[in-house]
Amino acid sequence: MNSRELLDALSVAERLKDTTRHCYTSKGRHESVAEHSWMMTLMAFFMRDEFPNADMDKVIRMCIIHDLGECFTGDIPTFSKEQVHEDIEENLLFNWIETLPAYYAEEMKALYNEMAERETVEAKIYKAIDSLEALIQHNASDLSTWIPKEYELNLTYADDRVSFSEYLTELRQAIREDTLAKIEEK
Repeated sequence: MNSRELLDALSVAERLKDTTRHCYTSKGRHESVAEHSWMMTLMAFFMRDEFPNADMDKVIRMCIIHDLGECFTGDIPTFSKEQVHEDIEENLLFNWIETLPAYYAEEMKALYNEMAERETVEAKIYKAIDSLEALIQHNASDLSTWIPKEYELNLTYADDRVSFSEYLTELRQAIREDTLAKIEEK
């Protein structure tokens, strides 16, 4: 990618630094989409040894790009997002991807398709990490920032996304235990 193409791509991606999510940080400010993606990537890095048969570099690439569509639409919490939102985001994202150099555009499209199909172990790991990171961040945030439905979601969300892996199932249970402890402190 030449210098101008790189700078143009980064100027779009940079929007995620200012695109806030529903969740809050432990210090009480809204988390950005970029911070969520970074934490997911760090989780994948630390999980590499747990999945010796998976291409964890691919999982890291999935984590890095997974929310780029929110550069164009902003973040809509999973419990509010509908198919129409998904379609708009995907359309805007893929229109932007078409402006990238062919090699990167093809790689990104292939990764997004794999992520959407969720049939490979890498796509399953990525999706589990995406869900678990949100739960971890909720546990890090002050309980006063939670809306009522989050009490239930933090106890039940992502169970289906981790069931393929004993390690991720154990991690999900540890997160649930942290949630219960947090709620008991109330």
